[in-house]
Amino acid sequence: MSNAAVVVVGSVNADLVVTVRQLPHAGETVTGGTFARHGGGKGANQAVAAARAGARVTLVGAVGADDLGDEALRELEAEGIDVSAVQRLDDVATGVAVIVVDEDGENQIAVASGANGAVSGEAVATALAPLLTGDGVVLLGHEVPPEAVAAGAEAARAAGWQAILNPAPARELIDDLEGVILTPNGNEARRLVGEPDLADAARALRARTNAPVLITLGANGALLEGEIVPAPPVDVVDTTGAGDAVNGALAARLAAGEPLREAVAFALAAASLSTRCPGARAGMPRLEDVLAAL
Repeated sequence: MSNAAVVVVGSVNADLVVTVRQLPHAGETVTGGTFARHGGGKGANQAVAAARAGARVTLVGAVGADDLGDEALRELEAEGIDVSAVQRLDDVATGVAVIVVDEDGENQIAVASGANGAVSGEAVATALAPLLTGDGVVLLGHEVPPEAVAAGAEAARAAGWQAILNPAPARELIDDLEGVILTPNGNEARRLVGEPDLADAARALRARTNAPVLITLGANGALLEGEIVPAPPVDVVDTTGAGDAVNGALAARLAAGEPLREAVAFALAAASLSTRCPGARAGMPRLEDVLAAL
């Protein structure tokens, strides 16, 4: 097993996916689709991406004491992910995402947060205390409450671990992000700081963190420190989870000691490869597949 340690503090969902010819407009019904159920949640997806990229991964979060929660944890354990720090909550359901995907791979997503909204800062701090030994990366996301994100960032800083925050969905950032790498997509970056120009948005975000900012641009790659890092072209089937693939793979490679620019190139290749199959996780590649594509 790899010594590259990644601890993900994030969400666990069941994804209910409908694939249709075209995405519906407001008030419109689109028929003729197909249905599938997959494991999801940005935190869980990122944990899978990090594990497949070679990291030793622990997930901190919560699910309900229900069938969806049971299935979600079984799927994650099958990926080699340590889920012992995922709480089982009796009084709330496991999170659910309803996803509509069109024939070009674009999607719309609505989420019922369920147990993810009950992840407390105290629970995160308690879970992380025995986990953050040696070196590694803590990967944080916005599908759990701000208190959980703040506790994760504080614990990472105290332990000397690198923290990454994927601020998706976009909401007000927590106050203390010193040294935290931010990884918004273009729309999220604009919303976070109110700057329409992405270069300006990146500079404003960097001023908040004193750390690199990675703005993902889909098929166009990513903006890193004023430079566009390209993504390998692929035939896209479904973009669901591509951002999660970027974050999980990035965390894994940084935990393995790879320099940031090279880790970003790896992460973008992993994300591109992940879009070739339907579902957020099905196409997430393993370490050897990404290395072969670079």
